[in-house]
Amino acid sequence: MAREGAGLFAAFRVLGHFSGHVPHVLRYHGRHREFYLAVAVGRSVHTYNVKKLGIVAVSNTLPQDITCLAADRMLIFASYDNVLHAFARNKEVVHTYEGHKARIHLLQPFGDHVISVDTDNVLIVWNIQSEEEYLQIDFDKAVFAVSALLHPSTYLNKILLGSEQGTLQLWNIRSNKLLHSFPGWGLAVTTLEQAPAVDVVAVGLVSGHIIVHNIKFDETLMKFHQDWGPITAISFRTDGHPVMAAGSPVGHIALWDLEEKKLICHMQNTHSTAIAGMSFVPGEPLLITNGADNALRVWIFDGPGGIGRVLRSRMGHSAPPTKIRYHGQNGEQILSAGQDGTLQSFSTVHEKFNKSLGRGSINKKKSKKKGLKLDTMALPPITAFASEVAHQSDWDGIIACHQGYITCTTWNYEKTSMGVHKLRPEEFSKHKPIDIYATAVDITSCGNFSVIGMSTGQVDVYNMQSGIHRGRYGKEKAHEGAIRGVAVDGLNQLVITAGSEGLIKFWKFKTKDLVYSTELPSSLNGILLHRDSGILGIAFDDFTISVLDIETRKIVRTFSGHHGQINDMTFSPDGRWLITSSMDCSIKTWDLPSGCLIDCFLVDSAAVSLTMSPTGDFLASAHVDDLGIYLWSNRSLYSLVSLRPLPADYEPSLVTLPSTCPMQDVDVSGDEDPCDEMIEYVSPEQLGEQLVTLSLLPESRWKNLLNLDIIKKKNKPREPPKVPKSAPFFIPTVPGLTPRYVPPEEENDSQSKVVNLGVLAQKSDFYIHLEEALSTNKYKPPLDFLKSLGPSNIEIELRGLAPEGGGSMEVMLSFLRMIGMMMNKKYNFELGQAYLALFLKLHLKIVSSEPKVLEELSKLSMQLEETWIHLQALFNQSLCVLTYMKSALL
Repeated sequence: MAREGAGLFAAFRVLGHFSGHVPHVLRYHGRHREFYLAVAVGRSVHTYNVKKLGIVAVSNTLPQDITCLAADRMLIFASYDNVLHAFARNKEVVHTYEGHKARIHLLQPFGDHVISVDTDNVLIVWNIQSEEEYLQIDFDKAVFAVSALLHPSTYLNKILLGSEQGTLQLWNIRSNKLLHSFPGWGLAVTTLEQAPAVDVVAVGLVSGHIIVHNIKFDETLMKFHQDWGPITAISFRTDGHPVMAAGSPVGHIALWDLEEKKLICHMQNTHSTAIAGMSFVPGEPLLITNGADNALRVWIFDGPGGIGRVLRSRMGHSAPPTKIRYHGQNGEQILSAGQDGTLQSFSTVHEKFNKSLGRGSINKKKSKKKGLKLDTMALPPITAFASEVAHQSDWDGIIACHQGYITCTTWNYEKTSMGVHKLRPEEFSKHKPIDIYATAVDITSCGNFSVIGMSTGQVDVYNMQSGIHRGRYGKEKAHEGAIRGVAVDGLNQLVITAGSEGLIKFWKFKTKDLVYSTELPSSLNGILLHRDSGILGIAFDDFTISVLDIETRKIVRTFSGHHGQINDMTFSPDGRWLITSSMDCSIKTWDLPSGCLIDCFLVDSAAVSLTMSPTGDFLASAHVDDLGIYLWSNRSLYSLVSLRPLPADYEPSLVTLPSTCPMQDVDVSGDEDPCDEMIEYVSPEQLGEQLVTLSLLPESRWKNLLNLDIIKKKNKPREPPKVPKSAPFFIPTVPGLTPRYVPPEEENDSQSKVVNLGVLAQKSDFYIHLEEALSTNKYKPPLDFLKSLGPSNIEIELRGLAPEGGGSMEVMLSFLRMIGMMMNKKYNFELGQAYLALFLKLHLKIVSSEPKVLEELSKLSMQLEETWIHLQALFNQSLCVLTYMKSALL
């Protein structure tokens, strides 16, 4: 049974994917006056500006990985298998060209046309706008297997083809004629490149030779040779220096001076794999290279000796990452250890904040001298690491253990390099045993100590600042079997160690004493501690997961459902969810309070490592044979997601991994009605009749009803505002020697403006509702009307119930019955109390002289007394339980 709607996690985007084995394409934007770089990464095309190497566009994804890339002034052409697509505005597919039977391996834009060659040796010329075939040429594979393609500059309608047999052919595409065949050099042509001079072409051969040839006169101008195998790419400088660069399958670049016909220098280890694409920026001393090692680099030639240095670069792991963990509490950096031996930090905010901490090495100086390929000093890949930000600016804040290696290394995040200490037990300082290695590490939350577990079962503590050994747990060793996990609690009180023999032991951190040991039903695979809540996740070899509370030291939850080895676990920041990944290609989310599986989805390749952001917004995953780190957004933060348990027959759906561009969160269910569990729960006015329920009205509507007269007095102006009398045009004077003005006459308003409205008052809506309720016994309408009024209006309505206000005794009785109904039903409890108090304050004298009303009041009094005694008992009970919970030691 598949659940409708999207799950808890939605694919967001991938980090650390920059380049593949497909050569990049350099383009010039006339209006922007800027060079752009198109790179095929997986199933989409990334566009970077050369100025800052910042990503400016990501194309929509194609159904399969891109295998060939080309571009003209307007469009980018990308092919997979036997289909060719054209992207406009670096984003959407506008043309599709279908007609090849085999995989396309060569592309060449050609004015209004584009030329493609497939592995069956079929060349097709397509009309770009109409998507129709203009021309198709079939070559015999045994005679002329096309391996390179070039449009020579200024040669109208002509293309030059290179073959695996070594011969070259010049064709006129318009007339479909073979103009000239070049005999070649008896070696397969791997690449063709136009030189800055007209008629001159550089031909790269499989032997490592480069022939600079004039195709007009069929003359070889010069010949070069490099020793590192076939030529993979060629490029010419056009900024005034006659230099040619050639790439090799081992990642080296050779630079030749074309005037003096000699080698200038070697740029070794520019990439750790073959150089896929290489291009000098026209008119600038910049060389752009990319390779299958997931690196994109811009080199600048501004120093002596003609050698280039890296100006800008974007690089990820060249081999799949094996362990990822969020670093710090802001959820912006992910530390990642890869099979290439490097430790890198990827930013979830922007690529410019990415940094590489380098490769692990026994001796950095010797490593640098030997270079990447011959480096015997390189450490094996990191299998486990732990990081802490507490003292990372003072000393190393990352501890890591390496595959099959006894020494643990420290790393410095601030300096982005390997740290100063190499931690291993003192007894192995002289010799390194082959069969003993570190298996698990943890670092304390203060960043002062690291705990290291070994394959022999011993657990050691080291100081991170000085690297000094600070003790060992157990006399000789902590466990009989290999250590499968170590964890330190948040306050450095306990160290928890897990052995392969199936024991979990709790040790005092400082005194190294054993506090408690518990035996587990089967051998375990790994542990993970959520420090804030004191919850320990345990993964077993039988594919089950248990959750242990370190306070009570009891297993509180057990989950089963995976069908393969559990690779990694991560907790949500609040400790409510445990997310696990397994070799069965599933990622499951377990809700700890309810003990249920609330989310599950499948991916193409199993997730080898998982980590959840400390802010709870993303889940990050690394997968088998995949270079990227994939981010999944937590949908419960921004939309309504059902957290109900999944049914027993639930079948998880296969989810495609995120692409580079953030994906739109599309609801999978389409136009179908949302399932009942996704409908938002609206709380009823009263959950149960026996419960006392308060109204949802604000306090200002009922709290100050008794004190309204005081509030009115307080707010009353001291004197009315006086309007200045307009003075006459001629001010009269008193006759006499001294001129004096006549004082203005005082106006005496002795007439009262207060009108007695009691006689004239009409019946109000509230009064009418109460009158009707006497016969119908329905008191909801008058109550609803009263709830809609403000405090002053409520007082006016209640005053109007008395006979002198135009009311009657029957209506006063009806009002008391309304209050009685509210007490019976136990809802709008505080309103009933407030309205009754105001009523008694206003009409106590009249009520006391009426026996019928008095009788109703005595009933109401008893009712109030009973309700209050019941409430008081509940309050006291709750207070007792609360006090016990706060003071008792559980």
